[in-house]
Amino acid sequence: MIENLTATSPAAAGGDDPLMRVEPRPPAPPFTRDTALRKVRLAEDAWNSRDPARIALAYTPDSRWRNRSRFVTGRAEIVEFLTGKWDRERDYRLIKELWAFTDDRIAVRFQYEYRNADNAWFRAYGNENWEFDGNGLMRVRQASINDVPIEASERKFFWDAPGPRPQGHPGLTELGL
Repeated sequence: MIENLTATSPAAAGGDDPLMRVEPRPPAPPFTRDTALRKVRLAEDAWNSRDPARIALAYTPDSRWRNRSRFVTGRAEIVEFLTGKWDRERDYRLIKELWAFTDDRIAVRFQYEYRNADNAWFRAYGNENWEFDGNGLMRVRQASINDVPIEASERKFFWDAPGPRPQGHPGLTELGL
C-alpha cells in the first residue's frame, strides 16, 4: 500500500523521525532534592556515553541551548554539535554535581577532562542552568565553560570510557575540585 504523504500526515511532519519523538524522561518536575540528584546523574551518564542521538532524546524537539558562545536549537542541531564536540574532545570524561534546584529548574557545576588532536590535556570547568517541561525533557540549557590546560599527570578522572562514572568513583567535592 502506498501512503499519501500530505503536509498533515505524521510521516510528512517527521512522525517517523526518531529525533521528533516525545517520550517522558523521568524524573519530571516538580523536583525534590532526590529527583534533582537523580536527574543530574542521568545526564552525566548520558553525556559520558558520547552518544549524540541518545543524548538528544533527553531534550525537547525544539530545545534551545547556549553552549559557550554557540547557540543551538532542536535535536538535529544538538546531534551535530555533540558529534563535532567529541571529534575534537577525545577521551572525554565528565562529572556533574547538583548546585541548586526549583520546581522545574536545575543548576549544576561540572568538570570534564579531554585531550585534543595534539594530545594536550585540558580540564573544562563549567556551570549549567537547565529548564524542563512536564515530561522531564530539557527545554533550555545554558552552559558557561572555561578550559584550563593540564598535564597528563594532573588528570583525576579515570574510568573506562566511553561509559558512566563508576558508582565508587569520587565526585567533584570528594576530589577537592
